[in-house]
Amino acid sequence: MARKLYVGNLPYETAESDLQELFSSAGTVETVNVMKDMATGRGRGFGFVEMATDEDAQNAIKQLNDFQYGGRNLTVNEARPKTAGGAGGGGGYGGGGGGGRRDNRW
Repeated sequence: MARKLYVGNLPYETAESDLQELFSSAGTVETVNVMKDMATGRGRGFGFVEMATDEDAQNAIKQLNDFQYGGRNLTVNEARPKTAGGAGGGGGYGGGGGGGRRDNRW
């Protein structure tokens, strides 16, 4: 079991300190990261909490998955590892530019 947990369906105004307090009831919290929209700074409705031990992580899942928080039922489960190529990929500007024929034989 991993110690890093995904927390979904958060109210958009949730702060990291709010999650720290909520998850500390299940065990020792090491890190909290609420994902925010880069343009607006508003929460995106999910985040990650890393617990100190596997046992703390299991307790947090049992206690807080489907827990009513801010009028929403939280989703708490083990975070999946990042996959290669994540969001965005790599751009893809290659390919030369086309530009037309140089020998003018149309």
